[in-house]
Amino acid sequence: MNKPQIIRVYSTTRDTDHRLTELDPVKFLAATDSTEASLFVDTAVKYQQIIGFGGAFTEAAAVTLDTMPLALRKQIMEAYFSQETGNAYTVCRTHINSCDFSKGNYAYTEVDGDVELKHFTIARDRHSLIPMIQEAIDLSGGKLKLFSSPWSPPAWMKTNGQMNRGGKLRTEYRQAWANYYVRYIREYAQVGIPIWGLTVQNEPEATQSWDSCIYSAEEERDFVRDFLGPALHQAGLGHIKLIIWDHNRDRLYERAKIVLDDPQAAHYVWGVGFHWYCGDNFDNVQLTHDAYPDKQLIFTEGCQESGPHNGSWDTGERYARSMIQDLNHWTVAWVDWNLVLDEMGGPNHVGNYCSAPIIADTQTSEVLYQSSYYYIGHFSRFIRPGARRVACAKSLDVLEATAFQNVDGTIAVVAMNRSEQPIDFLLKIQGLQAPTSIPAHGIRTFLF
Repeated sequence: MNKPQIIRVYSTTRDTDHRLTELDPVKFLAATDSTEASLFVDTAVKYQQIIGFGGAFTEAAAVTLDTMPLALRKQIMEAYFSQETGNAYTVCRTHINSCDFSKGNYAYTEVDGDVELKHFTIARDRHSLIPMIQEAIDLSGGKLKLFSSPWSPPAWMKTNGQMNRGGKLRTEYRQAWANYYVRYIREYAQVGIPIWGLTVQNEPEATQSWDSCIYSAEEERDFVRDFLGPALHQAGLGHIKLIIWDHNRDRLYERAKIVLDDPQAAHYVWGVGFHWYCGDNFDNVQLTHDAYPDKQLIFTEGCQESGPHNGSWDTGERYARSMIQDLNHWTVAWVDWNLVLDEMGGPNHVGNYCSAPIIADTQTSEVLYQSSYYYIGHFSRFIRPGARRVACAKSLDVLEATAFQNVDGTIAVVAMNRSEQPIDFLLKIQGLQAPTSIPAHGIRTFLF
């Protein structure tokens, strides 16, 4: 590589007005023998390739957006999807049927026994959800990858006869449910929304008061192997990225093993998705990569619970810590939960309020950017699709960091300081070093 001389520095810090603010550049000097604290980047050692970063389109996000004045709606969407001035999101998620962040339970066919899907319709999604997704696709220049997750099959397919409170998919409806995904993909394609991927089931171990459905690992394996995988391939949709698990890191490896140790099931699986709601368990992400290096790892959901947490700085630090650790353990995409919520952290049809990086106050028509918005931007704006993670060694535990080389050759180093004291260190690469620092409770992206 050509040796860089100038490092562009972007900063977000709690006790300043810096919010993704570009500071004066730092200059590389010839390296000297030094025992000072350091962060050493080695582009000769490369790891996974990045697909991108993003968040989730939900009915809650879409109807909240609809309440905002057009100028503020445009501002919010550009803040996420503009490739020039926003967080440049490229991978997003949405829900098949309703989720907790819908205004109520709904399915695309609610007619009992409609196994031929004669009454299937996405009419409800056309009101708010689909227009929001279409707007994002346009803002991203058509580069948005969208994956979809079901929270529950229709009530008539369930053992408990309802979409809420767990229950299971009745065995006699497994084929109809597999065909349902195919129909969904085709219906969305007709409105100009290509589906890039699917998760089999959102949080398959959680019996919730909202939309939920339970699968054992063996049931998920058998459904993928015998029904969903074949249905996609027979429909000419074998290119769809099929993602298993889609639940917390605590059981990530254990659940993945049961599916991926079956060669027929594994044949259909592109990757393993995970959430953060039950401990850190970052080692399980690494273990899953090490055991199944041909499968991709994707963070499919995380948010600050019991929202909306306006003004909290801890939220941003929680996001960045997870992003750094997940990326450093082979994750290829990192996807937040709701893109935008109202002043209550909803709407949510069971009162399961949460935070979002952007809160839209529907009473005052204010757009409230949370710390998480800026912290995510330190990754998504500078680590672009196709970037490869490179070796990044640091001499201080308190300094959290990851590094990537973009397709254009630029290197993005994201470093965070969650401590109460500033950190001074040398940023080093191939015979060069630059003295720099990160203030207390700050995050910086170094681009060179």
